Amino acid sequence: MSPESFLEKLQSESTPIVQETLKAIFDVCQEQQGRGINDFSIATIAKLGHMRGVPKAQSIRNKSGEKYRALITFFAEQKTNKVEVAKNEEDWIDEISNPKHKLLVRILSSELKMAKKQLEEVIPPNLRIDVYDHKNASPDDDQKLNDQERRAFEYILSNAFQKKWGLSPNNFGEIVDQQNKPVFKVATVDALKKALRNL
Repeated sequence: MSPESFLEKLQSESTPIVQETLKAIFDVCQEQQGRGINDFSIATIAKLGHMRGVPKAQSIRNKSGEKYRALITFFAEQKTNKVEVAKNEEDWIDEISNPKHKLLVRILSSELKMAKKQLEEVIPPNLRIDVYDHKNASPDDDQKLNDQERRAFEYILSNAFQKKWGLSPNNFGEIVDQQNKPVFKVATVDALKKALRNL
């Protein structure tokens, strides 16, 4: 049975509203088939057709959506003549008819590739990152500063260190030199004090 015949059969026993909805689903499924895409899941068809009268996925899954599901299943079970898969992952951009939009999409695609490449260099694939919130940490945890680390922080905050190098803290938490140029960035003093209190 052809898709058109199956659609007519379903429509012949339906109300006008259901007939229109079936036609909308049919159009979306035909477009999927024409693209050579074999994804006929309810979620996909509902998403693609949401502006054309296709109900939401949940409505199609309900008892009242039995005919809609039957039509989608009909397309899913057909052996479609798939369009040859594009060899280049950017071939789909050629389908954009507006030259301005096509150019912008190519630029965005190129920037996305560069960003992904940079991200992979910074965070290698399959890298495991553990985050500790210290809420359940015991006093003996490695997260605590040891005596030597604590003395190092205290020394940076001490008058002796600052006087020796001609430094002084300012209102922004920076430690600046005699020309008022920052040696330690904004909030350094606050960060060191917080670390000494909490670690």
